[in-house]
Amino acid sequence: MEKLFQRHDEYLAVTPTDYVRDFMDIVDWNSRLLCIRGPKGVGKSTLILQRIKLNYTAGDRHILYCSADSGYFSNHTIIDTAEVFVRHGGTHLFIDEIHRYDKWSVEIKEIYDLFPKLHLVLSGSSLLALRSGMADLSRRMLIYDMPGLSFREYLRLTKVMDYPAVSLEELFARPEEICLDIREQCRPLEYFRNYLQAGYYPFYFEDSVAYAPRVENVVNYTIENELTSQCGVDVSNTRKIKALMQVLSGMLPFEVDVAKMSRNLGLQRLTVLQYLKHLEDAKLIRRLFSNLLTTGDLQKPDKILLDNPNLLYALCPSVPETGTVRETFFCNQLSSAGHRIEYGGMKNADFKIDGRYVIEVGGKDKGYSQIDVQEDGFIAADGIDTAVFRKIPLWVFGFLY
Repeated sequence: MEKLFQRHDEYLAVTPTDYVRDFMDIVDWNSRLLCIRGPKGVGKSTLILQRIKLNYTAGDRHILYCSADSGYFSNHTIIDTAEVFVRHGGTHLFIDEIHRYDKWSVEIKEIYDLFPKLHLVLSGSSLLALRSGMADLSRRMLIYDMPGLSFREYLRLTKVMDYPAVSLEELFARPEEICLDIREQCRPLEYFRNYLQAGYYPFYFEDSVAYAPRVENVVNYTIENELTSQCGVDVSNTRKIKALMQVLSGMLPFEVDVAKMSRNLGLQRLTVLQYLKHLEDAKLIRRLFSNLLTTGDLQKPDKILLDNPNLLYALCPSVPETGTVRETFFCNQLSSAGHRIEYGGMKNADFKIDGRYVIEVGGKDKGYSQIDVQEDGFIAADGIDTAVFRKIPLWVFGFLY
């Protein structure tokens, strides 16, 4: 146990607190059992360590942070560790990378039942492994999905400006005022292109030069390790899945032809649909449907985008299509802010948000023809820095969280 506390102190000593994401205030830290999950590299471990460092006294042995992938747990169980911790007065146990521990959900459930005064905070980056263990704890555990940085957070972290998040309703109600307020502090278009290429994952600020290879490593690790171990994907097909990711990164934003994908990859249609579902669960792609209420897990998606624009730039063999980048950014920011996104269709506007708002995404010269008859229709236009009528700058949708 003392070895764990030693590591706990070492982690806290090197944890920065000069920037803390607003996600910190979303989490109910008083819950007896909660889990923060999210893709590798979005900052879950840092957030947890900041919570400890900012709210507890250094050397307080009522608090313990540890990682389930530590060598300590090769010959110690989590439940035995929790028992010893509680016996010595421990009250708050933070376990990082929980998915690395075999049968973690069974032991966490037992700990929850045995020690009613112990608060447990878990985190994990294998969304697929976490998903498979959630059923046992669904009635006990609060779950939080942590996204990467929004454009607003990126600007704050680069010390360009600090502006509060706005709700989508507020943005549609007074877009001109919000855009002017932001422009008084900076020129967003000056930084927007860089964010689209490298700014979603916080590790950009650790090493900007090696950023793209690190993003690609996240993708490769997810496909080679998590899809094979958690989803039963045949190892021999991982190269085909990587090829699929590259194809998607270079696509124009159009409707999906699964039959063509199947032929090109040499895979059965149902297998391709299963792989697409796994990739979405791992936060590598986003499947879009015209009606989410009637959508099944293995239904053919109407449209496919990568999860965020940084993946496009890291994986695309050439320069990604501008329209694809725009739509990927828009869907990522809206989804990360908790909004429901549906595909609008080829003849209608690009997207329907929360079953109400109709949004067409395009360049600064995009016309209003596709939203003219829509009471809640708007254009998210790239290349402009202020709102005009129902045309709103694309970048300001990055201020929703």
